[in-house]
This record gives sequence, C-alpha cells and structure tokens, in this order.
Amino acid sequence: MPKRESNLPKRRIAAFDAFDETFFEQIKTSVRYSGTANHKKRWADYGFDRPANPRPSKSLCDGRRQLLKGEAEKLFSCGVELRMVSSHVVGEFPKYVWAVDADGEPYEAKLGDDGRSYHGYRLGEDERAMRKRVIEEWKSRR
Repeated sequence: MPKRESNLPKRRIAAFDAFDETFFEQIKTSVRYSGTANHKKRWADYGFDRPANPRPSKSLCDGRRQLLKGEAEKLFSCGVELRMVSSHVVGEFPKYVWAVDADGEPYEAKLGDDGRSYHGYRLGEDERAMRKRVIEEWKSRR
C-alpha cells in the first residue's frame, strides 16, 4: 500500500482563533457524528448493516480496540471544543475534525457528502507526520 503522507492544504489544522465562537456553535447544533460502515470492524456496534461493498483499504476507527459509537461521538465533540478543525471549509463546516483518545491515538473525522454529518477513522501508521501534528496540537490545546 502506498504511503499516505499528506501535506494537503485541506488537511491543515486551523489556528485556534481562526474562527469565531458562532462558527463553533453552528457546528455543535447543526452537525453530528454518524460514522460509516466502511470504517468499522465492528459495524453492528454502530447500528449498521453489514457493508454491501466492504472496502478493505479503509482505515478502521475500531481496528485496534473496540470503539463504541458513544465514544466516537465524544471524541468528535472534544475535537470541536478544542477547535481541532481544518482551515478548509466545505459549505458551512470544516472538512475535517481531529481528536486524540485517552490512549494517545489520533482520529480524523471527515465531513460527509450530505454536508451535515461526519465519519471518522484512526490515523494510520502510514501517516506519521499527520499523526504527530494532531497529537502535538491536541496537547497544546488541552
């Protein structure tokens, strides 16, 4: 599998003060973490049916350990609270939201095609630079 090291402008973490409080209130009240079966090893834990066309190349949010939907939702909310969002906005919302779990594992949530829900996945070892950046930024904002 090719390396996914990325320096894409769409995946840059916005400065803490890049957006005002109204922007974050809009995220909190208008979007949700929904997940997608393509990023789940234990898809039934999220209430999904078995994926009709599983994509083995996708990073799994629950690949290393069981990560229930409630925890994934909490990670998403924490990412928003700490303003760990991308500087790139699609429509009204940031393309990405990042969070780090209690074990120090970084996750990325991506805005879905509907523009109102996010699905997430663990940042893999093939993205060392991005993992390091998310972890460092997370620690600095806590």
